[in-house]
Amino acid sequence: MATAMDTILDMRDRIAEKNETEVAVMAKTHKVDRDLRQTVGLPFVEEPRMVCREVNVFYGDKHAIKNVSIDVGKNEVLAMIGPSGCGKSTFLRCLNRMNDTVASCRVTGEILLDDLNIYDKKVDVVPLRAQVGMVFQKPNPFPKSIFDNVAYGPKIHGLVNNKTELQDIVERSLKKAGLWQEVNDRLDQPGTGLSGGQQQRLCIARAIAVRPEVILMDEPCSALDPIATATIEDLITELKEQYTIVIVTHNMQQAARVSQRTAYFHLGDLVEVGPTDRIFTNPRHQLTEDYITGRFG
Repeated sequence: MATAMDTILDMRDRIAEKNETEVAVMAKTHKVDRDLRQTVGLPFVEEPRMVCREVNVFYGDKHAIKNVSIDVGKNEVLAMIGPSGCGKSTFLRCLNRMNDTVASCRVTGEILLDDLNIYDKKVDVVPLRAQVGMVFQKPNPFPKSIFDNVAYGPKIHGLVNNKTELQDIVERSLKKAGLWQEVNDRLDQPGTGLSGGQQQRLCIARAIAVRPEVILMDEPCSALDPIATATIEDLITELKEQYTIVIVTHNMQQAARVSQRTAYFHLGDLVEVGPTDRIFTNPRHQLTEDYITGRFG
């Protein structure tokens, strides 16, 4: 026989369930208006690897990135999506100061890597770009052997003391990139002789070899066939166990498959950030929903 306390607890549970349902319905029906460009969602995390606050990027007079604040969590894959020209690749390049190579580019705000402000004038960009590696849209192996492609970074950064250590790093990096079994008997052959998918994994091995904390990927599969793309996606899932990964992609299915959090950019604004499954099933901003449902892009 139910006691008065049982009845009260049952009523409380029914009220809580009703409230949760109402909140879910409201979230689905009440979207943030297209004209409101303040970031919605969850841009910050409890354990960030990188912290970005009020980041602005200017190319001459053009304001390309507008007051972006977001955290990149440890051992997560953060996908950045949005239409062409929205600023996602520009923002990605801010994370290891690749924009420094553009004469007209000016970056303001603060970007921290483990509490180090990477835009501090005292920061040397060479070791920074080892800590925050980059994999580009088009595979770009050096005109060297497969072995030397991977060995180049550890040698110039002084990470090895002898040939045995170098061979160990090359083998370990190629194994992490899922390429060792395919190339271990031809390490002296040119990296440019590999297939497109193999070249991209070679570039990932090259980035891994210098022991980065963060790996940036700018549309790493856009030039690859579906089979090579699937291999890279599986590799990204494995790598997040050891590294933090930020990936820019136009492929929303890819973002849904590989990432834990997704950030949507629109005309230089960071519109929405949140868990990937929620962004793709129940976005809070109307612009996000418009993009995901194919109304523009």
